[in-house]
Formats: sequence, structure tokens, C-alpha cells
Amino acid sequence: MPDENPIPVSEERQDNSVLNMLLASPYPWSLGEVARETRDPISAADSIRRLTETGLAHRVGDFVFPTRAARRAAELRVGTV
Repeated sequence: MPDENPIPVSEERQDNSVLNMLLASPYPWSLGEVARETRDPISAADSIRRLTETGLAHRVGDFVFPTRAARRAAELRVGTV
């Protein structure tokens, strides 16, 4: 049975985790799928909001997917050393 009280994760790590999930799939994710995968619906919703506000994700109704800029940055490995 999954842990009911997940260990708190920093916003940066949570956002990175959600963005990586979005980038790993060619299809949009539903908000429910992201919430189930992260096991924390509130943090998942907050991450999606932050990613959308910063231009890294698009949200259309109940679906979310990475922007072209996020996909290209991942290809170029922007932010890695």
C-alpha cells in the first residue's frame, strides 16, 4: 500500500519531477494522472501551476503537456553542467 503521507519535497525537485514526467511522454497527462504518479495531489497541482506560469507547460482543461521551449531545453540539456 502506498505511503499516505509522502515525505515533503522541495518545490524545485517537485517541479523537476513533474516536468520530467511530461517530457517522457509524447502524450498529454491528465491532472489526475500527475497527482496519482506524485502521490500528492496538492503539490502536483502547485507544480503544474508554477510550470504553466513560467512557460514550461501548457494546460488545456484537465490536460497538461510541456511547451516546445521545455522540450528544446531538455534536448540541449539546459541547466546541467
